[in-house]
Amino acid sequence: LFSFLPERSNLAGVRHILLVLSGKGGVGKSTISTELALSLRHSGKKVGILDVDLCGPSIPRMFRVQDNDVHQCDSGWVPVFVDQDKSISLMSIGFLLEKPDDAVVWRGPKKNALIKQFVADVAWGDLDFLIVDTPPGTSDEHISTVEALRPYKPLGAILVTTPQAVSVGDVRRELMFCKKTGLQVLGIVENMSGFVCPHCSECTNIFSKGGGEELAKHAGVPFLGECCVPLDPQLSQSLEEGRDFIREFPKSSAFPALAHIAQQILDGMSQRSS
Repeated sequence: LFSFLPERSNLAGVRHILLVLSGKGGVGKSTISTELALSLRHSGKKVGILDVDLCGPSIPRMFRVQDNDVHQCDSGWVPVFVDQDKSISLMSIGFLLEKPDDAVVWRGPKKNALIKQFVADVAWGDLDFLIVDTPPGTSDEHISTVEALRPYKPLGAILVTTPQAVSVGDVRRELMFCKKTGLQVLGIVENMSGFVCPHCSECTNIFSKGGGEELAKHAGVPFLGECCVPLDPQLSQSLEEGRDFIREFPKSSAFPALAHIAQQILDGMSQRSS
């Protein structure tokens, strides 16, 4: 049931695959995955998100489709679509649990087998981008994901950090993981560098600032957050309620930061394809 067959063509229609990684939990990988997908959708792209955070699947809730079921077709599993235009599609273990609060208490081999099945058996159709939201760390799930996706190029990674030294240190280890697995780093995003006051819109750097940019310079990789993605209460609210932040809050200071990251990804992919 869980055999992985590279010759299968469910990813044949996917132009670009992006892994969102971080050595540390709680830095906002799922937030960046969600908002990047929405930004790319608003740029006219068709996007899929594969949620391989098996113990903490939050992507379904962020798109308010956590009650949807996954169906079968001749090619395998049909992903869950978030809109009638089918511009964003999702696959997550969250759709396969009997109850939303069920814990995934699995050993590594079973996790690895499901990841390989997600890669082989989800009928994504034609996508401009497939974004892979990963758990924290550099262990079994990450190795299985990279190995399963390796036959399908181009493949690149976006690393997410917060400004504090402890977070930057963990992401530095993720850079080493990418180097050892031959995974190209497309850039680093510094998240949560400031708090945007909902009354005056002033941004205060409560977690310091610049750690992600300094790490990018040291590693010789692009810094995607030219103006860092701030803590905006409107962004948190939209994620909790499964709403489209990009569409509803275009005047937020987080909006240009997210749009800039998406544009950097589009520009980078265009250069790689040319």
